[in-house]
Amino acid sequence: QVQLVESGGGSVQAGGSLRLSCVGSGYTYSMYCMAWFRQAPGKEREAVAGLGGGTPYYADSVKGRFTISQDNAKSPLYLQMSSLKPEDTAMYYCAAVGYCAGQRVLDRYSYTYWGQGTQVTVSS
Repeated sequence: QVQLVESGGGSVQAGGSLRLSCVGSGYTYSMYCMAWFRQAPGKEREAVAGLGGGTPYYADSVKGRFTISQDNAKSPLYLQMSSLKPEDTAMYYCAAVGYCAGQRVLDRYSYTYWGQGTQVTVSS
């Protein structure tokens, strides 16, 4: 049973920073693709950033502000968020899958494993 557990969420003021972590367990193989998604009330889940074979991909809305990283394929996944804006407020989810093509790293339908989410709230 694969489990993904997110942590690091919280409440910050606009312009602040947070670092999210995703710890995986229950698998002995590398997850080629891992990503962060977010969902605000009344909105669809959207991609934030992802790694495909170690190559980072970012949504235009966070490019230059967020950084996704992972020391190796079986280490925790991180999302460093800086210059946070109120529109970044959402539940943030970690996702993983054994393999996905590069053009599908930010496609939510690529992923088979999901965490329960961690809340990020940014006040103005």
